[in-house]
Amino acid sequence: MSAPTPTGDVPVRRLDRILSFTALGLLVLSVGCFVAIMIGSAMHAEFDRGAWPTVGIAVYIGPIVAFLLIIAVVIMSMVRRARANKAR
Repeated sequence: MSAPTPTGDVPVRRLDRILSFTALGLLVLSVGCFVAIMIGSAMHAEFDRGAWPTVGIAVYIGPIVAFLLIIAVVIMSMVRRARANKAR
């Protein structure tokens, strides 16, 4: 059984919000790039020119980075709660 959480909530830090919204933004960007690739495929676009290589890389890299940011937020939150529980 885990230790009880303190009655007062641990405040959310600015860094946690920045990391969370950055992860959300990266996921939205990745989905948008994926939709752009689908539309480009339907329009028979040439994917080796222009901004298409960047769009293709964003689809692969964005979700991975977003996942790592979410993991970092969760770990930081767990550490902060453990310190708050230890102090009480």
